[in-house]
Amino acid sequence: MTSGDPALPAFARARPFPWIAAAPFVLWPAWLLSRGEVRWELITVMALVPALAFTRRRLFAGLLPVALVALLYDSMRFVKNVGLSPERVHLCDLRTAEIALFGVSVGGAPDGTLHDLIQAHPAPALDALCAVPYGTYIYAVLGAALFLYRRDFHNLQRFTWTFFLLNVAGFVTYHLYPAAPPWYFHAHGCVVDLAAKASAGPNLARVDALLGVGYFRGFYGRSNDIFGAVPSLHVAYPTLLALETWAYLTLPLRVVAVAYAALMCVAAVYLDHHWVIDVVVGLAYTAACVALVRLAFRRPAVAP
Repeated sequence: MTSGDPALPAFARARPFPWIAAAPFVLWPAWLLSRGEVRWELITVMALVPALAFTRRRLFAGLLPVALVALLYDSMRFVKNVGLSPERVHLCDLRTAEIALFGVSVGGAPDGTLHDLIQAHPAPALDALCAVPYGTYIYAVLGAALFLYRRDFHNLQRFTWTFFLLNVAGFVTYHLYPAAPPWYFHAHGCVVDLAAKASAGPNLARVDALLGVGYFRGFYGRSNDIFGAVPSLHVAYPTLLALETWAYLTLPLRVVAVAYAALMCVAAVYLDHHWVIDVVVGLAYTAACVALVRLAFRRPAVAP
């Protein structure tokens, strides 16, 4: 027996779909809770996901790839050092490449990076401005998904599955080409320590101090991939958002979408989280994943 909604893909119309698709979002939190890992989001997921699966199948099917990314990300802490060794992590060789391609003059002729220059001359106003996309990108992705859900379910699926593919490609790259971010170099130099703690970086730490909360420290301080600078998924998300919502946006909203993506590119460098190289690779990954998923999600031909 199947759901009668023709907009759903075949697998989501099958009667067992809610049971099978919701199961990981119950079993995984239940296992973590049984190990003594009590977090409010685990209990929320266990209650919300099955409820959505059985009462709003179309919305659940559309958002499923985003939920799978969250599940995958949470599980990656158990394999974060798989395939990594101090010799395989790209740190000062990546910085050398950054200087060769995008170097600036700090003490003479290009001998430093934009990050060196920025960290030597911090600006509180820029800290706050660049914290905006870094603090809101997850909400922007969810907002874009709900926006597309109300306008075009086919493109919602295309958007969320591209989001899924982007993240899988990024996570795989983190293990095939582990790379340290600029903040790690500024904190530790060229010494790779696989046991090093994740950090939000000095700029976002100043924003936390300004706000009087530990939002960024809590969010980025428990990152699963310290050596996952390449590609910049921070840059990929708003770029994907702009590309997939473009056809439905008015001119002012298109300007906002482009400005948001551009600010994220600037913020990734300014906040010391990514090299310029990472930003370029992140944009390339986005273009490749969008092209691949658009081939797979061709809109069905309408019968004459």
